Amino acid sequence: MIKVPLTVSGAEKLKQELHRLKTVERPRIIQAIAEARAHGDLSENAEYHAAKEQQSFIEGRISDVETKLGNAQIIDPLTVNAQGRVVFGATVNLFEEDGQREVTYQIVGDDEADIQDGKISISSPIARALIGKESGDIVEVRVPDGTRQYEILDIRYI
Repeated sequence: MIKVPLTVSGAEKLKQELHRLKTVERPRIIQAIAEARAHGDLSENAEYHAAKEQQSFIEGRISDVETKLGNAQIIDPLTVNAQGRVVFGATVNLFEEDGQREVTYQIVGDDEADIQDGKISISSPIARALIGKESGDIVEVRVPDGTRQYEILDIRYI
């Protein structure tokens, strides 16, 4: 079984989602199915069919989240002895030389990635280029629209 890296906060979000699905969404949809059944003929009951479809979606999501948590290798960047290098979970301040601007990214698991929140996937070109580098290093990254250069300004483990 392949373990998938996940940050502590990413694992916590998945656990919260799983709890909500099991304790709020699942009972709500069971109630909706019961109410739809009470309306009689199920073959032409749109409410019943919609509720069953929702139930299928919720059960699938529960299974998906349980699998992700089961396959997760939860990594806390505070406990990793990175010796000043970029590792999974690290937050990296970069100077983008093409755009002449500073950017900050945290390297996270594939399911946690959210560029709007400054979280990039460990499998992204930028993260792959940064792993193992130190502050002051210049990193060249091949991205879909060409090549970009970044200077690593700071590495934090938070």
